[in-house]
Amino acid sequence: MRAPSRGASLLAAAALGCSAGAASPAAPGGLALEPVASGLSAPLYLTAPPGDTTRLFVVEQGGRVRIVAHGRLLAAPFLDLTARVSAGGERGLLSLAFHPDFAANGYVCVDYTDTNGDTRVERYTVSGDPDVADPASRKPILFVPQPYPNHNGGLVRFGPDGKLYIGLGDGGSGGDPENRAQNPDSLLGKLLRLDVDAGDPYAIPPDNPFARGGGAPEVWALGLRNPWRFAFDRASGLLYIADVGQDAWEEVDVAPAARSGANYGWRLMEGAHCYHPDPCSPAGLVPPALEYSHAEGCAVVGGAVYRGTRYPALAGQYFYADLCGGWVRSFTYANGAVTGETRWTLDAPLAAPLSFGEDARGELYVLSGAGTVYHLAPR
Repeated sequence: MRAPSRGASLLAAAALGCSAGAASPAAPGGLALEPVASGLSAPLYLTAPPGDTTRLFVVEQGGRVRIVAHGRLLAAPFLDLTARVSAGGERGLLSLAFHPDFAANGYVCVDYTDTNGDTRVERYTVSGDPDVADPASRKPILFVPQPYPNHNGGLVRFGPDGKLYIGLGDGGSGGDPENRAQNPDSLLGKLLRLDVDAGDPYAIPPDNPFARGGGAPEVWALGLRNPWRFAFDRASGLLYIADVGQDAWEEVDVAPAARSGANYGWRLMEGAHCYHPDPCSPAGLVPPALEYSHAEGCAVVGGAVYRGTRYPALAGQYFYADLCGGWVRSFTYANGAVTGETRWTLDAPLAAPLSFGEDARGELYVLSGAGTVYHLAPR
């Protein structure tokens, strides 16, 4: 009998005090963790509006969005949804995304689990004060019932095509008992793609794989267990997805962002290994670009490809971490394969990395379960 959902509970594992896994080999050089803000409550995501080089927006699991402006954490939240959010374990306010035309329309989208534990994606509009969103401007975009309290996914991002992408886990429990990730009619275990500018509340992009039938029209990709952060690399046109594993393997998937209908394998596969059934056929599935076993950690935390300007030596490297391992690693990817890996040494302990973030300049940050946001800098 398989262990129930081991390695999937990102935030629950942090709450249980999951600590270091196997030690990483020393890297040539290392990374400095430069504190940017502290005293936050379970910071789960960081981003900034396009072109805004003075502010960082940090999502707290309990339901607030905080602003770090000119290096100072503002006392008043940008948005406070604590009355609407159920937080704890893997639930909570999970991310936000600024509309590409935010400077003109003031739109920001959020993903959270409501007081019943179900997923809601909503849009809010900034008020007359640029540091405060108008709570009365709430516009529901998507509602997805959640059968179990874990594997919510929860990242919303606008892609390079201007469409809104939403990552959803398989619905929870362990082993995807209802096989939702491989069911094209279910929104769970999928990456969704919506056009929020062409419909009310959204339109289906005509090039979505099931736009004309055969599955839920919102689906862009399937076969995901619990995508804890995905990222678009604007330079290469690739999509990176960190998908949390079940019993034994963590994985990072890489595919062209424009690839419609990619199937990343869960629950047929866990990483590059058969899961259910066993043996299985990997035909037609996108294999992971990289995997690691639970001897090295428990839950992958996806980051982004570095495209900032301060550290040219980091250009093109995709950064990721592990919740329990407390380490940071990166790899480069080209011509369909990983071409180099770095296991970074850190200048200070990193307690329960929960997420990464990227500012408007493309600089990278890592968010700790201890409540601190760090800027990543090579040393």
